[in-house]
Amino acid sequence: MAKIKKKKPVLPTVVAHSELTDFDIELFRSGKHFRLYEKMGAHPMKVEGTKGTYFAVWAPNAQQVHVMGDFNGWNKESHPLYVRWDSSGIWEGFVPGAKAGHAYKYLIHTSDGGQILEKGDPFGFQWEEPPRTASVIWESSYKWKDKTWMAQRAEQQALDHPFSVYELHLGSWRRKMEEDQRSLSYAELAEELVAYVSDMGFTHVEFLPVMEHPFYGSWGYQLTGYFAPTSRYGNPDELKALIDACHKAKIGVILDWVPSHFPEDAHGLALFDGTHLYEHADPRLGFHPDWKSCIFNYGRNEVRSFLISNAVFWVDQFHADGLRVDAVASMLYLDYSRKAGEWVPNRHGGRENLEAISLLKEMNEAVYGAFPGVQTIAEESTAWPGVSRPTYLGGLGFGQKWMMGWMHDTLEYFKKDPFYRQYHQNDITFSMTYAFTENFMLPLSHDEVVHGKGPLIDRMPGDEWQRFANLRLLYGYMFTHPGTKLLFMGGEFGQTSEWNHDGSLDWHLLEFEPHKGVQQLVRELNKMYRKEQAFSDLAFDASGFEWIDYADHSNSVIAYLRKGHPGTAPLLVVCNFTPVVRENYRLGVPGNSKWQLVLNTDHKNYWGSGALKKRTFQPKAETSHGREYSLELTLPPLAMIVLKPEA
Repeated sequence: MAKIKKKKPVLPTVVAHSELTDFDIELFRSGKHFRLYEKMGAHPMKVEGTKGTYFAVWAPNAQQVHVMGDFNGWNKESHPLYVRWDSSGIWEGFVPGAKAGHAYKYLIHTSDGGQILEKGDPFGFQWEEPPRTASVIWESSYKWKDKTWMAQRAEQQALDHPFSVYELHLGSWRRKMEEDQRSLSYAELAEELVAYVSDMGFTHVEFLPVMEHPFYGSWGYQLTGYFAPTSRYGNPDELKALIDACHKAKIGVILDWVPSHFPEDAHGLALFDGTHLYEHADPRLGFHPDWKSCIFNYGRNEVRSFLISNAVFWVDQFHADGLRVDAVASMLYLDYSRKAGEWVPNRHGGRENLEAISLLKEMNEAVYGAFPGVQTIAEESTAWPGVSRPTYLGGLGFGQKWMMGWMHDTLEYFKKDPFYRQYHQNDITFSMTYAFTENFMLPLSHDEVVHGKGPLIDRMPGDEWQRFANLRLLYGYMFTHPGTKLLFMGGEFGQTSEWNHDGSLDWHLLEFEPHKGVQQLVRELNKMYRKEQAFSDLAFDASGFEWIDYADHSNSVIAYLRKGHPGTAPLLVVCNFTPVVRENYRLGVPGNSKWQLVLNTDHKNYWGSGALKKRTFQPKAETSHGREYSLELTLPPLAMIVLKPEA
């Protein structure tokens, strides 16, 4: 008698299944779930021996939610998700046969029955390459190889270590001109970018937002895929390999993070379930007038869980060494870029956004609590107190803050004809009156070379030689000023055109001596900065800086000492902001040891004049600047020199 084959049970299109525990839901609803990405979104797995994908999406005001994708021929009706019984507003279910690589979207029926919305996954780990807008089921198989870096990261990124950042936009750093000017892939960047940054001596790279964004011209600052690297350059594991390659070369990686606003694209977060779910309903609170985008509802607990989980995600899953938080000032103030009547005061009648302040503090506590070796850095342009001070002291909890005042004053000073600089000495010295109120990073960022501002070299006055000398002097002054450093790509070799995100940097300029000279100087400045402890030991401490002379207006000269921990030799920095060679220039110095020239931005190797010939200087017992001993120097034109006493 023939055996009767048992038929396999027919599985329903969506199996009722949950990965979320009651505790998960409690944390989510209280705004305290900081690893939501482990439970929400699309997760390939086996359920009772069947392979498929578990989906979970928050849409509390939806009447019905379906998931559709490659696994069901984009059928809009066959795969309804189950709403949880606990009124959390989460819809979930397991779809047999849905697997990594399948594109998908959520089909959301609004509560009034009037709309059916097609949405990408807020927790999607991969998205289709724009202009396509679906999320993609992703399952990482990457094996990290950066154990050594991760073990040493806390020490490498301590506030008394060198921190020199090369900021770049991945899509326009370098392009394959012979291949229709296509951008480099993550894999190609892992070779070419890492080799270049390592050669230049920067300690870190900072990527303009790598998260998925529909409009390339937003540079990544208008996000739809908060948990997904953009597919323009490869898949998520290939971005991990790029970061891993940086770590192998001892280069830290900072990611731009944008919790301040998001675009109104139909497939994104805006009106996600037909209501203002992630954003405020009141446009005075929920719409950004500058960027024409939505502002998160920072007081909504589920949104707080989403945002803080996102910050943790990039540090946890992608081993980011830091987050540079964009547009913090716009988050702190309710009246930011708004006129009277266009904003709503807080419950005390003030202009401070109390919910956003609370979110930033909690985000920093969560990130530093879980990953003590990282750095969070605020782009904050106002005088808000304690941005980079611990939350337990009333601060916002960031590790560093961009020194926007220094950037503005310095560039305004350098724009002036050297003859008139004598009347504006305060512009170049004022930063020292507040330099130690925060842990400042000195930024010459992408914002300074766009929107008609032109490249940095175009801000410099004079003929060609003077313009390049001024640029070298600017970099010398920046690298010796207290604080960490940030330079946007192209600045390191004197890019002569405004940054264009649709093109490549003008690498051909390195065929010319002035540009090669600037690049070589930046390479040497990084080398000096990393070698000489006096530049980083006390970068955020007033005891690490001492003026020799800030008041020589008539000559437009400033001189100062940088000092490190006890036992570290001080460094003397002298800047001459005019194209005049200053002969027999006397400066008081501590002690009577000989001083050696460490660096001179006017050296012929950098396309300088080579006016300074000597390398060793012997102090004389002649009082100057309140000191018993002094040096007699020749100050080269439009140049900075650094000297160090012999041991």
